[in-house]
Amino acid sequence: MSGAGAAGLRGEAEVAKYLRKKGYVLLASRWRCRFGELDLVARNKRGILCFVEVKLRGDGSIALPREFVDSRKQARLRAAAAAYISTHDLDAPARFDVAEVYVEKNGTLRVEYLEAAFE
Repeated sequence: MSGAGAAGLRGEAEVAKYLRKKGYVLLASRWRCRFGELDLVARNKRGILCFVEVKLRGDGSIALPREFVDSRKQARLRAAAAAYISTHDLDAPARFDVAEVYVEKNGTLRVEYLEAAFE
């Protein structure tokens, strides 16, 4: 696996840990379909399905991680989420969250979590 791929997995693992601490139940990780991949799928305490896009950035990034979830990416995530809901025969409210993961200078990871980042 490439260095970027390993870093991405580390970021997803950190967000999964963050969500569990907040009481979320993880339903899927790296779920794939013909429309793309969902990084994390979780259910919060209120029963809302959360489709979480994880974006990891290090020092010196040219933009905020959330800015890389552009309209094309959002459309792919919506399609993948619809496929996930259909495949698992779910009937629950859903939202799209973005988890920004920052690599600090000492190598630790910091999560900034944006609920309902887009519709």
